Amino acid sequence: MRTSASDGEELSLADRAYLALREGIIGGRYPIGSRLRERELSAELQVSRVPVREAIAQLEAEGLVVTQPRRGAVVRQLTLEDVDELFDVRLSLEVLAARLAAEQVRAGTSTDRLRELMATADRVTRAGDEQAIREANTALHLEIVTLSGNRLLGETMAPLVGRIRWLFALTADRDPAAQCREHHELCAAIEAGKPELAEALAYSHIELGRVPSLTALAERLPRN
Repeated sequence: MRTSASDGEELSLADRAYLALREGIIGGRYPIGSRLRERELSAELQVSRVPVREAIAQLEAEGLVVTQPRRGAVVRQLTLEDVDELFDVRLSLEVLAARLAAEQVRAGTSTDRLRELMATADRVTRAGDEQAIREANTALHLEIVTLSGNRLLGETMAPLVGRIRWLFALTADRDPAAQCREHHELCAAIEAGKPELAEALAYSHIELGRVPSLTALAERLPRN
């Protein structure tokens, strides 16, 4: 699963359609409940209907799209229960990732990429670019999973990335500076090779976002 396009990387038509549709859903271009008609999307994205169909299937596998009788593919209706469950899963997977990443660093794994991504997150947070903040924060979380060295953990996290980014977009009014400070603390613990501290900070970082996120979405999403 692609999370973004790398510089100079050639993307297939299906990849391009997938990224465009995913960003459209996350950014609100295709609102919750809206129909995703292959013919219209192929014209909009200037590709045939086959790549669009493949992209929609991938988005459905990631939980951003559902197929309904007589309506076809529609953008999924998120609920507060969905958001709450996503936090529960993140607490299990990302906290484990932070602990394992710190253990890997203590054993000699480089944190150069983590530092690079943290610097990017700093820069875009200062600039106040919401989409760039969302992308940088997601990349940072995914790098911690990569640093864990656990391939199964990475494969388990992959289908959740779209929903995590969607959550970040829906709760963009949370204080980005506070989140950036929490990321700094977490990254510092990982770089210092302190598994217990990294685990505790990851748990705190994720759990601190639960109530503000649910509160911010209480009037926008149904309960279940």
